[in-house]
Amino acid sequence: FGAEPFPTLRSGSKRGLWAAALLKASLCHKVCCGTALSLRELPVLWKQALGLVVSAALVCAGISLPFALFQYYAYVRFCQPSTGLAQSVPEALLQLAQDKGYRVAGVGEAKPPWCSQRFPLVYSYIQDAYWNVGFLRYFELRQIPNFLLALPVTLLCSWAAWTYVSANPRHCLTLGLVRSKAEERGKARDGFCGPATFVYVVHSTALLAFGFFCMHVQVLTRFLGSSSPILYWFSAHLLLEHEPLLWSTGTDNPASGKPPLSKSHSSCGKGTSDNPVVRLLLNWRSITPLSKSILGFFLGYWLLGLVLHCNFLPWT
Repeated sequence: FGAEPFPTLRSGSKRGLWAAALLKASLCHKVCCGTALSLRELPVLWKQALGLVVSAALVCAGISLPFALFQYYAYVRFCQPSTGLAQSVPEALLQLAQDKGYRVAGVGEAKPPWCSQRFPLVYSYIQDAYWNVGFLRYFELRQIPNFLLALPVTLLCSWAAWTYVSANPRHCLTLGLVRSKAEERGKARDGFCGPATFVYVVHSTALLAFGFFCMHVQVLTRFLGSSSPILYWFSAHLLLEHEPLLWSTGTDNPASGKPPLSKSHSSCGKGTSDNPVVRLLLNWRSITPLSKSILGFFLGYWLLGLVLHCNFLPWT
């Protein structure tokens, strides 16, 4: 019903605004890269430049339009004269809204404070007034367990950003708009530290900083896990870089002197599994502590989250 705040607004709160803004920045960065390349290789005509500007504007408008429409819908419901919505809401839900302290559209004459703001954003008001979301607001002693819960993903994403910047300082300083000679010759580096990963690293780092300092930090794991591939790419990068057992996969006489990974038999008895994660788990005692930490984190989070969430217990 038209209560404020509606519980499902949490999934589309300020986190959604930031994700949309960062997506817009990523797309604009791609357009800028194309523009920079065109400026170096071909004399850009005014029609081409105009086409790039229009393309960037349409992309930004397409991302921003749903958010703007919802803000307009909320403003009409809660800030305009009564629309009679309360008459169609069951009495039980109205009583629930009253017990929870929610504001129902069409009930009461006083307008919410956010209606008088210069830019009336219902998301920001709900985050501030009901959920106490804001810069450094969550930095309290009683929230230490939640910060510990978010510590693994915080370390992984911070390590990923540091690794990429250390490997590509020039690429990062030029924002990926200036290509090196190797890239111009078509020899761009592959893997996690390649130039194509830059925009994802920036996106992940911005989400990490915003989530750590301005959000309820216990949601940081699922926030980053559902918004950026960097968490998974960098974990795979660490396993490939630091796990000797993966270096000898598929070889009979590995150069490292260690035996190759044992193949895991499929449940139907037909062939073997080529999944490196399964093979690492079967060789748990011989893998490195770093590999145990990474695999243990993902498996533990998955298992505990599955058990607690299915039993309606709090879990992020």
